[in-house]
Amino acid sequence: MSGRIAIIGSNSFSGASFAQHCLAQGRAVLGASRSAEPASCFLPYRWLSAEKQQNFTFVQADLNHDLNGLMAALEKFQPDSVVNFAAQGMVAQSWLTPEHWYQTNVVANVLFHDRLRKASWLKKYVHVGTPEVYGSTSGVIDESAPFNPSTPYAASRAACDLHLRTFFNQYQFPVTWTRAANVYGPGQQLYRIIPRTILSIKLGQKLQLHGGGHSVRSFIHIDDVAAATLAIAEKAKAGQCYHLSTDRFVSIRELVEMICGMMNADFSKVAEVTADRPGKDAAYQLDSARARCELAWNARVSLEEGVRQTIAWVDEHFDEIRRQPFDYIHKP
Repeated sequence: MSGRIAIIGSNSFSGASFAQHCLAQGRAVLGASRSAEPASCFLPYRWLSAEKQQNFTFVQADLNHDLNGLMAALEKFQPDSVVNFAAQGMVAQSWLTPEHWYQTNVVANVLFHDRLRKASWLKKYVHVGTPEVYGSTSGVIDESAPFNPSTPYAASRAACDLHLRTFFNQYQFPVTWTRAANVYGPGQQLYRIIPRTILSIKLGQKLQLHGGGHSVRSFIHIDDVAAATLAIAEKAKAGQCYHLSTDRFVSIRELVEMICGMMNADFSKVAEVTADRPGKDAAYQLDSARARCELAWNARVSLEEGVRQTIAWVDEHFDEIRRQPFDYIHKP
């Protein structure tokens, strides 16, 4: 199958999982991230056969410090599509040094896009966004919902989305956006709620449940997100945004209780209630009808099945996982 794809942020959970999906579909993939590749337990594309991995090339390049190196690698690879997962993440930490979030998520991305728009080989640019730009929502919202960011992280991502809209209008830059619900699955960072709950149970540690875990989210398996992202890169019209979500919404508390049940753990001994974090949004409920109708896409992996897969991943790689940092480490 044809189609050369460059993945910016290929060391991230979503980026590495998307690389796995593209390679499994026979695509040639260039992966780029600011850091060297992490342990293989966090890189789903390294779980593929050696034959599939032959179509993957990795380059270490930081948007903030080595844009020339990144652009040189892209010029050499000549991808049809560029899918950008790279962003300074983490909501709570964005209050501490907000300038780092604006530097990466706005300034560095603007410089990157200004170089990328001049590339003759580019057919589609997919910018992986976040529903955090909407703030706390009431009811189910579609892609026309107004931005109402409540944290520096969310404001920085909204600013970049608005910048890209100007490039689409002025230069016909072939951008599409994705905004997914809470993504999870095997290979996810250990500080995220599902792997962190699993590890807390296995290690006999307490899990902090911010605000009692009453915020409501939809959790979508990374395989479903990867399939939608590839379809968007290859089929979607430029200028469109696509929500990726399931129709099932659960509270964080209900999710932790589910995992405890699957692992025969006592919820009252696992979780401890702590204060909520500043600016935490109460709910995200995304309408993904556009992706389903235009791309013939549907989320296929149930939450129960996906959580069991994630438990199995932790069990399989436990010796390696337990040697890794469990908490988020900020890199400016």
